[in-house]
Amino acid sequence: MNPTEILRIVDAIHRDKNIDQEIVFEGIESALVSALKKYYGEDSEVVVQINREDGSVNATCNEEVLDSEEVVGRIGAQTAKQVMIQKIREAERDALHQEYSELQGYMVSGVIQRYEGGTATVALSNCEAILPRSEQIPGETHHVNERVRATVYEVRKAGSRVKVILSRRAPQLVQRLFEQEIPEIAEGVIEIKAMSREPGYRSKVAVVSSDNRIDCVGACVGVRGNRIKNIVDELAGERIDIVRWDENLEVLIPNALQPAEVEQVVLCKMLGRAIVLVREDQLSLAIGRRGQNVRLASKLSGWDIEIMTQEELAESIDRAVDGFSSVDGVEVELAERLVEEGFLSYDDLSIIEPDALMEMGAISEEQVNSIVEVAETRAGQAEAAAQEARRAKKEQERLAEIADKTSQPLESTSDSVDTENVVDAETETPADHDGSSEIEPNSETGDDDHLSADGTESKKAEKEEEAEKEEEAEKEEEAEKEEEAEKEEEAVADAESKETSQSAQSPAVAEGGDAMTDNTTTEEAKSS
Repeated sequence: MNPTEILRIVDAIHRDKNIDQEIVFEGIESALVSALKKYYGEDSEVVVQINREDGSVNATCNEEVLDSEEVVGRIGAQTAKQVMIQKIREAERDALHQEYSELQGYMVSGVIQRYEGGTATVALSNCEAILPRSEQIPGETHHVNERVRATVYEVRKAGSRVKVILSRRAPQLVQRLFEQEIPEIAEGVIEIKAMSREPGYRSKVAVVSSDNRIDCVGACVGVRGNRIKNIVDELAGERIDIVRWDENLEVLIPNALQPAEVEQVVLCKMLGRAIVLVREDQLSLAIGRRGQNVRLASKLSGWDIEIMTQEELAESIDRAVDGFSSVDGVEVELAERLVEEGFLSYDDLSIIEPDALMEMGAISEEQVNSIVEVAETRAGQAEAAAQEARRAKKEQERLAEIADKTSQPLESTSDSVDTENVVDAETETPADHDGSSEIEPNSETGDDDHLSADGTESKKAEKEEEAEKEEEAEKEEEAEKEEEAEKEEEAVADAESKETSQSAQSPAVAEGGDAMTDNTTTEEAKSS
């Protein structure tokens, strides 16, 4: 191997394998050192240097200069080759790892080569990647030779290879699709400020335009929705809401909750919570199916969002003031200030910063610790009571379904459910004035169990159930309307068929009438 051939090999490996030339030179030097040590002994001091300009080899063994042709040619050619191959493979692996590590969060395209057990093996430009079932969009299926687009989720070394894991569930996929389909985003005129996603169901994307002449929402939708339609098709029909971004949370949160109409937004900065007030008819729409709309809006804005009506907020404020003022050391004025800051439950009060409470009420640290301890105790009691009430309610619903199916009265299964316990659980309260662990039903503060965080969650669950029931009722109404329309069409068709048959029979009736007239005339002539 002459110097020119060494340079040619280094250049070919650099271009074909995308490996830095310096790494290739170092690999060849290491291979020659390994071969020479095997020939002269492992204890010998071997140094090999390759000139980067002309490819000449300079080697020494125990400070004795060796013949370059002998080093490259006769001595340990096979060993040097094996070491070179190993070094090149390691360098190639490191180059691939670095390349795809820089692509994490970016979209790549490939062809599915195998699809076994829900896991797809995708052939990329220079390596194979894995699209596991857990990173696929729920409900979608793939097949061999299908071209698929996904984001690089994880890259790690596995022996002499690089393992690349793709994802179609990551929010970055939606962002990259927007950048690809919408030129204004790729050019930087429109910017994606925030994004939240529930893969396969719904996504919310907040955008803003740096050019007042360009409508950010209209540009993302496209003419007749052609731009957003391409993105929806790629995401297996996932619904996408485009939200107009605003730095003012009182504007952003109503935009994020669309299509629901919001009356007012109350920001509780100490808790990072926003109380959104809506009308009763907009409640289910604002919450969404199984709380999906409010969940995505909360992720988009970065604030915890709680949906209420005006009446519910007034009730929560009254209960909170009564409950907080029943705690030793909390005056009515302090309770009202806590409510103004958004503290509506014992769970909220239990996580308040001691310094903030001391400043608000001008009370000592010992009193603050006592208040927090009482709040934690009552929050736990209220949570347990709410869980028991929900469990009993679910049990009642289950028994009612069984009774409906078997056409038996609900009283036949009442032995398995203690109705009195259900009523007691619903009326239990954490607002125990003496701070004891027992919960007395029907007490004066019997409504304070709603101050718990779990009580708030139970309200949300009830609202979600009401929303689902309304959707089911709407579907039933539509089905009934369709049935009525079908019946009307059938009735019209029957009426038309009857008219047709009657018109066909009318000549026969007329002929029969003429025949009867002729017979009557003949009989009269005979009698005369």
